[in-house]
Amino acid sequence: MPVSSIPSQTRDRSFAAERASLAAAFRWAARLNWHEGIANHFSLAVSDDGGQFLMNPAGRHFSRMRASELLLLDADDRDVMNRPNPPDRTAWCIHGAMHRQVPGARCILHVHPKFATVLSTLEDSQMPPIDQNTMRFFNRIAIDDHYGGMGIGQEAERLPQVLAGKSVLVMGNHGVLVWADTVDEAFDLLYYFERACETLITAYSTGNPLRIVSDDVAEKTARQWAEYPDGWQHHFTALREILDEEEPDYKD
Repeated sequence: MPVSSIPSQTRDRSFAAERASLAAAFRWAARLNWHEGIANHFSLAVSDDGGQFLMNPAGRHFSRMRASELLLLDADDRDVMNRPNPPDRTAWCIHGAMHRQVPGARCILHVHPKFATVLSTLEDSQMPPIDQNTMRFFNRIAIDDHYGGMGIGQEAERLPQVLAGKSVLVMGNHGVLVWADTVDEAFDLLYYFERACETLITAYSTGNPLRIVSDDVAEKTARQWAEYPDGWQHHFTALREILDEEEPDYKD
């Protein structure tokens, strides 16, 4: 349900493709058990300045999200929570702050998946390069060591400042947030980050020393990930093909 403060020329656009893509991300996050019931939130900027964005409504389970249900919000509308059908309070605060302060962060995904959340609870939340997935994130993760409560008010406003140009934020004692230019790219980033966390936490659980590669090899592998041709596009296209067959109502 669009917020009335959105300019009419923006309200009149349906953003059908953007809505379908974001709805697909919700459905797959549910399939991968990244959700927490009706909690957690994704957003996608639809205006050139990044200030107007789509986001999930309060109380809707990821597994049932439909494209038409996504809210159209304005990051500069300070009265959003007083309007009919407001978004979840923490969702609005975190994503509103991110879209205001980091306009290049077009698609923002925030969840509490099992292994990334475990990593966020460790005193050392760094990710040593022990396999190809962990190497993808070598020196490319921001870590927030100053959890100050749920993402409301000043707690939400300070999170964009912690990013420091990184596209993955380990939110200490909380979860993880990733951003990218598109839903496809952001989802792929989140998928492989959770996989990397799963490998790392499993390795830690053995109690044995880790086989950590050199910084040079880790950096080389991270660059190879970044240069790999269209990997994230192919990944998300394959996931959408499955949804098109099994849950086509995500596009409704």
